[in-house]
Amino acid sequence: MGRQTDPQRLEQIHDYISQHPGVRPAEIAKQLAAPRSSVTRALPALEEAGYLLSEDRKGGLWPFRR
Repeated sequence: MGRQTDPQRLEQIHDYISQHPGVRPAEIAKQLAAPRSSVTRALPALEEAGYLLSEDRKGGLWPFRR
Protein backbone atom coordinates (compact mmCIF):
# COMPACT_ATOMS: atom_id res chain seq x y z
CA MET A 1 0.00 0.00 0.00
CA GLY A 2 1.35 3.45 -0.93
CA ARG A 3 2.16 6.20 1.49
CA GLN A 4 -0.59 8.73 2.22
CA THR A 5 0.21 12.30 1.25
CA ASP A 6 -0.63 14.94 3.82
CA PRO A 7 -3.62 17.00 2.56
CA GLN A 8 -2.05 20.13 4.04
CA ARG A 9 1.15 19.47 2.03
CA LEU A 10 -0.92 19.01 -1.14
CA GLU A 11 -2.60 22.33 -0.55
CA GLN A 12 0.78 24.01 0.02
CA ILE A 13 2.11 22.61 -3.24
CA HIS A 14 -1.00 23.63 -5.18
CA ASP A 15 -0.97 27.12 -3.66
CA TYR A 16 2.67 27.56 -4.62
CA ILE A 17 1.96 26.46 -8.20
CA SER A 18 -1.02 28.82 -8.36
CA GLN A 19 1.11 31.72 -7.18
CA HIS A 20 4.08 30.81 -9.41
CA PRO A 21 2.68 29.33 -12.66
CA GLY A 22 5.27 27.46 -14.71
CA VAL A 23 7.34 26.49 -11.65
CA ARG A 24 9.23 23.21 -11.74
CA PRO A 25 9.02 20.57 -8.99
CA ALA A 26 12.63 21.21 -7.90
CA GLU A 27 11.83 24.87 -7.18
CA ILE A 28 8.68 23.92 -5.27
CA ALA A 29 10.72 21.53 -3.14
CA LYS A 30 13.33 24.17 -2.45
CA GLN A 31 10.78 26.80 -1.43
CA LEU A 32 8.77 24.40 0.75
CA ALA A 33 11.89 22.81 2.29
CA ALA A 34 10.82 19.36 1.11
CA PRO A 35 12.69 16.63 -0.76
CA ARG A 36 12.20 16.90 -4.52
CA SER A 37 11.12 13.27 -4.62
CA SER A 38 8.30 14.05 -2.16
CA VAL A 39 6.99 16.84 -4.39
CA THR A 40 7.21 14.61 -7.47
CA ARG A 41 5.38 11.79 -5.68
CA ALA A 42 2.68 14.24 -4.55
CA LEU A 43 1.75 15.27 -8.10
CA PRO A 44 -0.54 12.28 -8.80
CA ALA A 45 -2.10 12.73 -5.35
CA LEU A 46 -2.90 16.34 -6.26
CA GLU A 47 -4.91 15.11 -9.23
CA GLU A 48 -6.69 12.52 -7.09
CA ALA A 49 -7.56 15.29 -4.62
CA GLY A 50 -9.11 17.34 -7.42
CA TYR A 51 -6.26 19.79 -8.06
CA LEU A 52 -5.75 19.78 -11.81
CA LEU A 53 -2.38 20.74 -13.27
CA SER A 54 -0.81 20.79 -16.69
CA GLU A 55 2.87 20.38 -17.46
CA ASP A 56 4.67 22.25 -20.21
CA ARG A 57 7.46 20.86 -22.39
CA LYS A 58 10.12 22.12 -20.00
CA GLY A 59 8.56 20.49 -16.93
CA GLY A 60 6.88 23.62 -15.59
CA LEU A 61 3.59 23.11 -13.75
CA TRP A 62 0.53 25.26 -14.40
CA PRO A 63 -2.86 25.32 -12.69
CA PHE A 64 -5.41 23.91 -15.10
CA ARG A 65 -8.17 26.32 -15.98
CA ARG A 66 -11.40 25.14 -17.57
